[in-house]
Amino acid sequence: MSNPASSHVNSMPLESDLSKYNVQKISMDDLRDALRLGWNDFKAVPTHAILLALIYPVLGIVLARTVLGYSILPLLFPLAAGFALLGPFAALGFYDLSRRRERGEAPTASHALGVLRSPSIAAMAAFGVALLVLFLVWLAAAQSIYSATFGYAPASSFPDFFNRVLTTSEGHRLIVMGCGVGFLFALVALCVSVVSFPLMLDRHASATDAMLTSVRAVVQNPVPMAAWGLIVAILLIAGTVPFFLGLTVAIPVLGHATWHLYRKVIEPVAMPYDPPVQAKVQRYAADFPVNLFSWGRKDR
Repeated sequence: MSNPASSHVNSMPLESDLSKYNVQKISMDDLRDALRLGWNDFKAVPTHAILLALIYPVLGIVLARTVLGYSILPLLFPLAAGFALLGPFAALGFYDLSRRRERGEAPTASHALGVLRSPSIAAMAAFGVALLVLFLVWLAAAQSIYSATFGYAPASSFPDFFNRVLTTSEGHRLIVMGCGVGFLFALVALCVSVVSFPLMLDRHASATDAMLTSVRAVVQNPVPMAAWGLIVAILLIAGTVPFFLGLTVAIPVLGHATWHLYRKVIEPVAMPYDPPVQAKVQRYAADFPVNLFSWGRKDR
């Protein structure tokens, strides 16, 4: 027969893990301050940030060309909007740049790539795959909505597509339904990831703990978090003009600002930074076997 006391004890580690991440109340002023600090970080390391972010406009142009080339125009806007779902994972390097500047370091591009050596990289990668799946489901949903509205006949040209969407009642219904469903996907992504990746990077939290803590942050700060989601959406949409080049500024600034938002939402703790790598002591074969004993070592 199971012991109720033992089952209670077994449930304690989860509660203990989550209790380490104390969620604080924030205000709209905190959002403005996070954006200001994010902008300062971007100005401090613009070359590194732009080099890291160039992949986004290039990817956007490639995606747009693919859409035009294969006559699947209905997915053009969902592809562009889907950047918001993948953004939290794509900004990992910017979180690390801001973290290092916070420590007083002078970060370089190699430091941004150093996030790949984080003890939590496996958890962050798994969470990134989950966001990618969410992105693909969103594309499938968007295609289904378009097919249900206009059927499976492709648009004959770019003007024909825009004429369908903007000047017909079916197109207006498509916009309303698409934005409504897209909002639900964006809400899910915001709830589970708003502070998840910075938390995993900074405190090496598990993916589950990071996700649950992120949900708690949204629940305890519904208005500021809704405003933050709106800010992210506006900046990403503005960043797609012209030819996605604005993303070279929007994504780095949002990435840096997200780190500072995390600092305001999750109560910091007195804990050491990542331990420095200790230099290896050179040993010589001629010292054997004396160097096996403490009294014979030169580095003791």
